[in-house]
Amino acid sequence: MIKTLLYTYRIPVILYMAGILFFACENDLDSIQKVTYDPNAPSEITRDLVLFYNDSGYAKIRIFAKLAETYHSPKHITKLKDGLKVEFYSEDGQIVSELTALYGQINYETGIVIVRDSVGLLNIEKKQRLETEELFWNQKDSTIYTDKNVIVKSDDNSIKGRGRGLKTNQSFSYYKILQPVGKFNTSK
Repeated sequence: MIKTLLYTYRIPVILYMAGILFFACENDLDSIQKVTYDPNAPSEITRDLVLFYNDSGYAKIRIFAKLAETYHSPKHITKLKDGLKVEFYSEDGQIVSELTALYGQINYETGIVIVRDSVGLLNIEKKQRLETEELFWNQKDSTIYTDKNVIVKSDDNSIKGRGRGLKTNQSFSYYKILQPVGKFNTSK
């Protein structure tokens, strides 16, 4: 008789316990998001990024970055970390200049790219190199500028210009140092 009672009540007790476990293990998505959501975390992370900007099928710009973190709010920006390189192309598809830095930030709303830390801009044809700590690249009008100290060197490391502040185009085919410093020989 006792065995019959145990078997009779065993199935309802097992179902009752399973029901408690089933309903006790409820995952509320709002609760999970509150625990796992970080408002300062990037929306996307990309390693070994290669980004092309083309116009009418021709390469205009190519960006390489070891690490890219994209944020969609409060501003739509991409932070380029651990080194980056930007190649600028001529109309006939040749690389005319290269921009390198350890850090960069693309602001998609303004079209301004900021590069910092060990910044270099190289004109390949003229073999001249700009060195500074920070540059701004306006993608809308293809200008590059800074208000920081700059040095422009030739291929043999001789200094062609030094000062504070510079404006140039993205091919670095011409430049203007805003506050030049140093001695210059103007006689021929």
